[in-house]
Amino acid sequence: MNRFKKWIISTIVTIFIMFFLAAALVIWVDPFFQYHEPLDNFPYLVDNQLSQNPGMAKHMEYDSVILGSSMTVNFNTRWFDELLGLKTLKLNYSGAYPKDQANIMDLVFDSGHDVKAVFLGIDVTTCTGGVDETKYPVPEYLYDDNYWNDVEYLFNKDVILNYILRPMADPDKTDLATVYESWWTDEYYNIQWVMHNYEPPEPVETEMPADAFLESTARNLETNICPYIEQNPDTVFYVFFPPYSILYWNDVMQENHLEATMAQYAYIAETLFAYDNVRIFYFPNREEIVTDLNNYADYTHYHKDINYYMAECFAEGTCEVENTEEMAAEIEEMRAVIGRFDFEALFSVEY
Repeated sequence: MNRFKKWIISTIVTIFIMFFLAAALVIWVDPFFQYHEPLDNFPYLVDNQLSQNPGMAKHMEYDSVILGSSMTVNFNTRWFDELLGLKTLKLNYSGAYPKDQANIMDLVFDSGHDVKAVFLGIDVTTCTGGVDETKYPVPEYLYDDNYWNDVEYLFNKDVILNYILRPMADPDKTDLATVYESWWTDEYYNIQWVMHNYEPPEPVETEMPADAFLESTARNLETNICPYIEQNPDTVFYVFFPPYSILYWNDVMQENHLEATMAQYAYIAETLFAYDNVRIFYFPNREEIVTDLNNYADYTHYHKDINYYMAECFAEGTCEVENTEEMAAEIEEMRAVIGRFDFEALFSVEY
């Protein structure tokens, strides 16, 4: 009986020590940056936006951030240092909804950083979602201030194996300047690849009302975007609309919501023009970009050269829109770009 009791006690103690050591290892390395900034010599693997962005927002060194969907993943933060003198951190989410932007802005503005600028990419397509809708389920325990629920982080087998032991065995530290960069290499950016993989939607006969998207867009702005602009008047928000390819506009026309989409752009811009700390950049009608499918890897995702062009525009003020009249002119130019493009010739070729 004594031996059995000793075995039970020694087993419990051993298990406790193992759990203690596992938690201590996670806290020391902290691969999701929940407790401290990165260790100088550890080869951190950063590839999990949902789990690692909140810790980076809390503990990385920065004075500006890039927020948005996969339309922002190919930005290199060194460009923002070279062009604008800013130490920028990329905190994007693939397929980001406005609520995803709000979740990370909560952490950015509560972190104690002096945030000089936010570069915020807005996709009109996701502004139609619910105000509490996120692209993927959010691991709340990494976004809140409750340390008691961190057991899901401290005793997580995936964290220990894939984010601590694997990097130690095969050191290849992620370059935070290019973190989350698209997997597409240069050879994927060509018209043959794009057209081979493009599937046009089924045509819709009935035109969508021009105000179809405005109610949901207004709710998202009021809840997930504008409060952060209002509460941080010393932060400059560079709000930009990404340059989707001409195939995106083919989808819009086939689905018969061109007027509704144009009204969305106009409404978002008009709402944000009310704020002195917002600068708006409109890129969808850059004809030399959007009509050349060699700039794209699919119907929306563009080469990093386009991201560099946009960074230059932020620095120089090119493509900036300053009032509702200018925005109306940009939208009319977008209509003209669509009208001039020869869709029949594009689809008559076999790729």
